[in-house]
Amino acid sequence: MHPSVDKGFTPDDVMAVAASREIRDGEVCLVGTGLPVVAAYLAQYTHAPSAVLIFESGIIGAQPVHLATGVGDFSLLKNCVKASGLYYALSLLQRGRIDLGFLGAAEIDQYGNLNSTVIGDYRRPKVRLPGSGGANDIGSQAKRTVIIIPHERRKFPARLHYLTTPGHLSGPGARESAGLRPGGPSRVITNLAVLGFDEVTKRMRLESLHPGVSLQAVLDNTEFPLLIPDPVPPTTPPTPEQLALLRRIDPAGVYINKLSKKG
Repeated sequence: MHPSVDKGFTPDDVMAVAASREIRDGEVCLVGTGLPVVAAYLAQYTHAPSAVLIFESGIIGAQPVHLATGVGDFSLLKNCVKASGLYYALSLLQRGRIDLGFLGAAEIDQYGNLNSTVIGDYRRPKVRLPGSGGANDIGSQAKRTVIIIPHERRKFPARLHYLTTPGHLSGPGARESAGLRPGGPSRVITNLAVLGFDEVTKRMRLESLHPGVSLQAVLDNTEFPLLIPDPVPPTTPPTPEQLALLRRIDPAGVYINKLSKKG
């Protein structure tokens, strides 16, 4: 059992709250399903009521009664501002209208580059993954991105098997040299920690440790060297009010596992 369970919340709760803090009031956010949409609704209920949520399917400003299980879920049409399509959503990226995009991946490297295409040789892979979808568009054109990913050593390799989505590429100035929009990944949120990127080197940096998680656990599950502050601050745990809202947003524990499911 994860240590935070004894404190009345799960690692998923900590991740959702940490992700919600990355959304600023009034921002236009491209979200998907899973923890990002839970985090987005939590932000709207608390500190960012004017944030505009956009789904890759082209649904703008959704206010569903029930939690969506996919970006094309009909429940997202409830009270939405606009129902368009994929091309319209991606056009907002191209026009520089998306402030924040959420991403996931199978692998992430020290510069925030992502792999969601293949593990092993591209032509004879060990695992064939779903591919980019809209991830490359988001990583290339959103003003900044937040990555949510389980913290496991195989997911934090020294070198990606395949580069699907650009982060900071090879370091300072690399995005600009490649013709990409400045910005790139700003945060990586895992079940162990919150990580960011050094402004000068663009290398991944540990920002905080989740309740009950040791620094050694993070180091053991990261293949590349992390920048480590001294001391390492703790991640602010969820408040009772935030936990109550999370249970309201995801009452069935579709994306946030309930305490009874942990063990």
